[in-house]
Amino acid sequence: MDYKFDFGPVWDGMPGLLMGCLGTLYLALAGMVLATIIGIGGVILRDSRFPPFRWLIKSFVELIRNTPFLVQCYFIFFALPLLGEQLGVLMFDFGLTDKAGNVLRLSPTATAVIALGVNGGAYAIEIIRGGVQAVSKGQIEAGLALGLHRAQVFRLIVLKPALRAIYPSLTSQFTLLTLTTSVASAIAAYELTSVAEDINGRTFRTFEIYFTVTLMYLAISTLMALLFNAISRRYFSYPVK
Repeated sequence: MDYKFDFGPVWDGMPGLLMGCLGTLYLALAGMVLATIIGIGGVILRDSRFPPFRWLIKSFVELIRNTPFLVQCYFIFFALPLLGEQLGVLMFDFGLTDKAGNVLRLSPTATAVIALGVNGGAYAIEIIRGGVQAVSKGQIEAGLALGLHRAQVFRLIVLKPALRAIYPSLTSQFTLLTLTTSVASAIAAYELTSVAEDINGRTFRTFEIYFTVTLMYLAISTLMALLFNAISRRYFSYPVK
C-alpha cells in the first residue's frame, strides 16, 4: 500500500480543531462543576438520617457506575423527550414544553454537560465520601461542642480536610471526565472529536487527523493537570513552617 502522508487538510482545518478544543474544555469544566455539586450534595444526602435519601443516593451511584456513558447520553438526549410526551402535563408544569405543548429537546451541548456532570458526580460521591469518613470524629464533636451548626461543621471542619485528602483521586477522575467528552460526539455535541470526524468525512485523511487530535487531547490533559496543581498549591497545600 503506497500511502503518502499529507497534513495539508489538517492545517486547513486547524481553526476548526482549535475551536473544537475550546468546546472540549467548556464541556469538561462545566461537567466538573456540576459533578462537584452533585458529589457534595450526594455525600450530604448519603449520610442523611432519613433512609429514603440514603437509598436514593445508593441507587443513583450504582445505576450510573454500572451503565455506559454513551447509553446515559442517549437516554438523556433521546429517551427523556419521549418520556415527556407520555407525561405532557407533568412536563409542562416543570417548564419543559413550549406553549403548543411540544416537549422541548435538550441541545447536544446541554445534554453532554448534564451527562458528564451526572456521570462524574456518581464517582465524586464515593470519592468525597471516602475523604469525609477519614476525618476524625473527635474534630466533628469538637466543632459541635463549640456551638457550630452541623452545616458549619461540615463546611468548616469536614469538607476542606476531606477535599485535601481526596484531591489527587478527584482530579484524576476529572481528567478522565475530560477525555470522556469525546463520546459526546455521538450526539453531535460540538467538541474536538466531532470536528475531527467532520474534517475526516470531507478529506479522508484519517491518520493525519487523528494523530493531530491525539496530540491535542494530550495537550488538553497536560493543561488540566497544570490547572489542578495550581489549585492544589493555592488552596490545599499545608502551611510552610
